Amino acid sequence: MKILMHICCSNCSIYPLQQLHLRGMDIKGLWFNPNIHPFTEYSLRRDSLMKLQRLWGFDVDYADDYDLDAFLSSVVGKGPGRCESCYRIRLERTAETARAQGMDCFTTSLLASPYQKFDMIRDIGSELAGKHGIPFLADDVRQGWHLSRKLTAELGLYRQKYCGCIYSEMERFRK
Repeated sequence: MKILMHICCSNCSIYPLQQLHLRGMDIKGLWFNPNIHPFTEYSLRRDSLMKLQRLWGFDVDYADDYDLDAFLSSVVGKGPGRCESCYRIRLERTAETARAQGMDCFTTSLLASPYQKFDMIRDIGSELAGKHGIPFLADDVRQGWHLSRKLTAELGLYRQKYCGCIYSEMERFRK
């Protein structure tokens, strides 16, 4: 079974990649994260994924069109509702790409983080699956979060300190 996995960062991708591999899936990654701010943070996360890709030898497409203006336009003024828009932007692109590439299904590494809104991601993924005619795999892989963090340290991968958007960066420093 061929699956396209949206990858938000190397940290969150490790455990889902391992689990999908154990299930015998043919995995392809998709880097598409116009939400990450500032660009230096975006580059650190992308480069960390590239390092993991080299170490583990898996295929990743880099949709490296960093369209911060479009992202900000879609979330500005939404407060806590911004996360839904952010998830939707990234999952929409993943579903479209999965269908265009003839994949059997799609998923996202966002499902691995205990800091993300699992139910919202699952619901958006399911909605987009219907819209694009390609199944969404919504495995709850949050139990592997601590293993992923341990492996990122052992592999020398960059570990971010906030979700990614300018609002989550603000919330981090406001605390």
